[in-house]
Amino acid sequence: MVAALGQRSVVLVGMMGAGKSSIGRRLALRLGIPFVDADAEIEKAHRMTIPDIFEKYDEAYFRAGEARVIARLLESGPQVLATGGGAFVNADTRGAIAAKGISVWLSAELDVLMKRIRRRHDRPLLKTEDPGATLRRLMEERNPVYALADLTVQSREVPHEKIVDEIVDALGPQAAAVIAPANPPVDNPPTDEASPEGESSPDNVPADSAPADGDPAP
Repeated sequence: MVAALGQRSVVLVGMMGAGKSSIGRRLALRLGIPFVDADAEIEKAHRMTIPDIFEKYDEAYFRAGEARVIARLLESGPQVLATGGGAFVNADTRGAIAAKGISVWLSAELDVLMKRIRRRHDRPLLKTEDPGATLRRLMEERNPVYALADLTVQSREVPHEKIVDEIVDALGPQAAAVIAPANPPVDNPPTDEASPEGESSPDNVPADSAPADGDPAP
């Protein structure tokens, strides 16, 4: 399966509390490829925690930096990449993931998410008078976008290895399907002898290479 992935990343998307990091680490271990947590990379780039970024700046600033970091990380596949809850909502980020990864939505019911996030106090978007209502609203807004992911696996109260098994089973045919268009067969260009006019094919003329965009830290 890893060979079928090529340089693509397995990108986990979904709501906070869906288990993207904990399941992602086990999935990476199973596949024998690195695990990367986008939120941890954002904190490293900013040298501050995500709650501090929200407090010092705002959500728009955080989302812009998040998009840049994920775009950079996608250049380093194959890997398992866990993203923050709002990352996949960004259309540019979805496009980058589609081009260089396989997206897996870890879907979870509201009661499962609430049970998990109550254990933590580092969720800036849930610092409201009614975190449950806020989470429900976010799910209503985001779930239709998450549903655009390549694969969907239900995150629930079962051993994490069970979820990993289901992701691996789903990835098998998906990896084979996406790798084909990413690496199309290359036909041998016609030679001068094969050309009826004795001229070289214009396909033999190398195209100018576009310079790579930089990725400044947010």
